[in-house]
Amino acid sequence: VSRAALPTMERIALGANACWFKSGDAAFKAYRLAPELNSFSGRPRILLVPRNSPESRPMLVVQAEGNPAKLDAFGPVMNEAISGRIATDVKRWAKGGKGC
Repeated sequence: VSRAALPTMERIALGANACWFKSGDAAFKAYRLAPELNSFSGRPRILLVPRNSPESRPMLVVQAEGNPAKLDAFGPVMNEAISGRIATDVKRWAKGGKGC
């Protein structure tokens, strides 16, 4: 499993899409996923944005940088009860895990 930033964020984006959105998870119904993996800054990232206002400020940013990737997750959602689950899911997917 590659530990570089881009492949790590690709795994996280696939996991988030499958487990948080395609599964119909109620905790994420108010949001939509906005992947920004083609980053010229060297920090590929995914965003959670309000479902009905995708141009609004992101509610969650998960980004990686370097090799091995240094992960960072921040935004208003990380101050809510679901933040522990987000952190656990992101770490699992970053390590190569595929489950929800």
